[in-house]
Amino acid sequence: MAGHSKWANIQHRKGRVDAQRGKMWSKLSKAIIVAAKMGGGDPDANIRLRKAIDDAKAVSMPKDNIQRAIKRGTGELEGSDVEELLYEGYGPGGVAVMCEVMTDNRNRTTPELRSMFGKFGGNLGNTGCVSYLFDRKGLFVFDPETADEEKLTEIALENGGEDVEPLDDGKIQVTCDPDVHQTLSDAFAAAELVPEISSISQIAQTMVDVEGSMAKSVLRLLEALDDHDDVQNVSTNLNITDEMFED
Repeated sequence: MAGHSKWANIQHRKGRVDAQRGKMWSKLSKAIIVAAKMGGGDPDANIRLRKAIDDAKAVSMPKDNIQRAIKRGTGELEGSDVEELLYEGYGPGGVAVMCEVMTDNRNRTTPELRSMFGKFGGNLGNTGCVSYLFDRKGLFVFDPETADEEKLTEIALENGGEDVEPLDDGKIQVTCDPDVHQTLSDAFAAAELVPEISSISQIAQTMVDVEGSMAKSVLRLLEALDDHDDVQNVSTNLNITDEMFED
């Protein structure tokens, strides 16, 4: 859990930079398109769309962009079809890596990701090669200075939360079934508890340790994958430590 949270925090900080140059808007547009395609264009009746819109608003994505993405998803506007895919593979040292992808051209995306894995000493695997090592969960991460652990636990227990635990970096992590993520998110909002991270992610069941130059190679792979336009989320079972970021 701690390793996953560390990577989630890295993604969160990096996401703010991406938003400034429009990359995050592009990724969120795809998330909105897929959500509207799967469940319709009404966010009140489509929880997944509601979350995608909330995520877009959180990075100041213009309302017109959001509406265009919804209309593309419902077929009211023409545009390339966007599909949701899951890529699995191994990084250096046998570290498991999963990429949640949304693309309008899998014939472009697949070789690009395969090349990226190979460039950093890993390899793209077959479907199911590492997914059994992960559980799909709703995830919240809070700063203990702004969120009391006892209050978080109370709200989590009342709204379908599964675990509330302190992490190695001092943050507090709350996990839940993906189906109750929005319900729990609304409950936290009603209590004026704002998470640093709110997502539905693949969380590793157990973490693995990799050290030295091999660990740095894994981080470079994860960062490169996360930067790809079609990659929505990257998950790993690497136990990420502060030492990995030292020169």
